[in-house]
Amino acid sequence: MDITWLGHSCFRIKGNQAVIITDPFPPDLGYSLGKQTANIVTVSHQHPSHSYVQGIGGEPRLITGPGEYEISNVLIIGIATFHDSVKGQSRGKNTAYLMEIDGVAVCHLGDIGHVLNDEQVEEMGNVDVLLLPVGGVSTINAAMAAEVIRKLEPKAVIPMHYKTPAIDRELDPVEDFLKEMGMGQVEPRPKLSVSKSNLPISTQVFVLSV
Repeated sequence: MDITWLGHSCFRIKGNQAVIITDPFPPDLGYSLGKQTANIVTVSHQHPSHSYVQGIGGEPRLITGPGEYEISNVLIIGIATFHDSVKGQSRGKNTAYLMEIDGVAVCHLGDIGHVLNDEQVEEMGNVDVLLLPVGGVSTINAAMAAEVIRKLEPKAVIPMHYKTPAIDRELDPVEDFLKEMGMGQVEPRPKLSVSKSNLPISTQVFVLSV
């Protein structure tokens, strides 16, 4: 499976039998989607920067909320979470997605605004690859992201939704998260290729270039 970061919270996840795009964004955000086609598109919440589904070709199946879905031999579980730390009273609801692709469990947390509770951690179960926001302001920040990682104990972590030169959003840079994780500079890579057999033994952070 290949995981490519397209910017913000948007990833292209290419498995043996399906391509999944998460949280597609519009052209005015600052990043470029390019010409993307997919079998499945997941939307964590209905915000323009996360739900530009018209930018994806291939007539994909659209998943926009909690539930269990099986499409193109990919099992997806949508788990109800919140966009803030006050049970949605400030920013509303958010859906985290757990996707079983080629035997690897990938979790995309969307715009989660709180640390997962024990019930949510149990519902997610074993997470191999975790895609989580780290930029704060409208999502969890670096410290909260580190706490989520401690709870889920994923093998691979890919940060998303942080400040880059491409966007003018008020967000913290990825360096704050790396520092929180006790890491120095990490060389970004164009994609992460993972399989059940080559997952890291213990939690490892990968920064992807866009």
